[in-house]
Amino acid sequence: MLVASTDPLEKLKEWAAQQKLTYPLLSDAGGKVSEAYGVLGATGRAQRTTFVIDRDGRIQHIEQGSSAISPDGALTACKRVSHKK
Repeated sequence: MLVASTDPLEKLKEWAAQQKLTYPLLSDAGGKVSEAYGVLGATGRAQRTTFVIDRDGRIQHIEQGSSAISPDGALTACKRVSHKK
Protein backbone atom coordinates (compact mmCIF):
# COMPACT_ATOMS: atom_id res chain seq x y z
CA MET A 1 0.00 0.00 0.00
CA LEU A 2 1.17 3.51 -0.81
CA VAL A 3 -0.71 6.68 0.05
CA ALA A 4 -0.34 9.84 -2.03
CA SER A 5 -1.67 13.17 -0.82
CA THR A 6 -1.50 16.77 -1.98
CA ASP A 7 -0.65 17.71 1.60
CA PRO A 8 2.91 18.92 2.28
CA LEU A 9 5.43 16.38 3.59
CA GLU A 10 5.54 17.83 7.13
CA LYS A 11 1.76 17.49 7.50
CA LEU A 12 1.92 13.90 6.22
CA LYS A 13 4.69 13.05 8.70
CA GLU A 14 2.57 14.37 11.59
CA TRP A 15 -0.49 12.46 10.38
CA ALA A 16 1.51 9.24 9.92
CA ALA A 17 2.89 9.52 13.46
CA GLN A 18 -0.57 10.18 14.93
CA GLN A 19 -2.08 7.22 13.07
CA LYS A 20 0.97 4.97 13.64
CA LEU A 21 1.11 4.17 9.93
CA THR A 22 3.58 1.60 8.66
CA TYR A 23 3.20 2.12 4.91
CA PRO A 24 4.83 4.76 2.70
CA LEU A 25 3.29 8.19 2.13
CA LEU A 26 3.95 10.31 -0.95
CA SER A 27 3.60 14.08 -0.78
CA ASP A 28 2.21 15.24 -4.10
CA ALA A 29 2.17 18.88 -3.00
CA GLY A 30 2.58 20.06 -6.59
CA GLY A 31 -0.33 17.88 -7.73
CA LYS A 32 1.54 16.23 -10.62
CA VAL A 33 0.64 12.65 -9.65
CA SER A 34 -2.97 13.55 -8.87
CA GLU A 35 -3.27 15.36 -12.19
CA ALA A 36 -1.76 12.40 -14.08
CA TYR A 37 -4.38 10.09 -12.53
CA GLY A 38 -7.19 12.54 -13.29
CA VAL A 39 -8.20 13.24 -9.68
CA LEU A 40 -6.81 16.75 -9.11
CA GLY A 41 -9.62 19.17 -8.34
CA ALA A 42 -9.81 22.84 -9.30
CA THR A 43 -8.68 23.82 -5.79
CA GLY A 44 -5.40 21.91 -6.16
CA ARG A 45 -6.52 19.13 -3.82
CA ALA A 46 -7.01 15.55 -4.94
CA GLN A 47 -10.38 13.82 -4.84
CA ARG A 48 -10.39 10.89 -2.41
CA THR A 49 -9.63 7.94 -4.64
CA THR A 50 -8.16 4.46 -4.24
CA PHE A 51 -6.43 2.90 -7.23
CA VAL A 52 -5.64 -0.82 -7.14
CA ILE A 53 -2.62 -1.24 -9.41
CA ASP A 54 -1.30 -4.68 -10.31
CA ARG A 55 2.34 -5.72 -10.47
CA ASP A 56 2.43 -4.85 -14.18
CA GLY A 57 1.41 -1.26 -13.41
CA ARG A 58 -2.15 -1.59 -14.75
CA ILE A 59 -5.06 -0.09 -12.86
CA GLN A 60 -7.41 -2.94 -11.93
CA HIS A 61 -9.95 -1.03 -9.83
CA ILE A 62 -10.83 2.55 -8.90
CA GLU A 63 -12.74 3.36 -5.72
CA GLN A 64 -13.98 6.91 -5.10
CA GLY A 65 -16.00 8.57 -2.39
CA SER A 66 -16.30 7.70 1.29
CA SER A 67 -15.03 4.13 0.88
CA ALA A 68 -11.80 5.50 -0.62
CA ILE A 69 -11.05 7.44 2.56
CA SER A 70 -10.86 4.48 4.92
CA PRO A 71 -7.93 2.03 4.84
CA ASP A 72 -10.60 -0.68 5.20
CA GLY A 73 -12.08 0.51 1.90
CA ALA A 74 -8.69 0.15 0.21
CA LEU A 75 -8.30 -3.38 1.57
CA THR A 76 -11.79 -4.27 0.37
CA ALA A 77 -10.97 -2.94 -3.11
CA CYS A 78 -7.80 -5.05 -3.21
CA LYS A 79 -9.73 -8.15 -2.14
CA ARG A 80 -12.32 -7.57 -4.89
CA VAL A 81 -9.59 -7.53 -7.50
CA SER A 82 -7.84 -10.60 -6.11
CA HIS A 83 -11.11 -12.57 -6.20
CA LYS A 84 -11.62 -11.73 -9.89
CA LYS A 85 -8.54 -13.74 -10.85
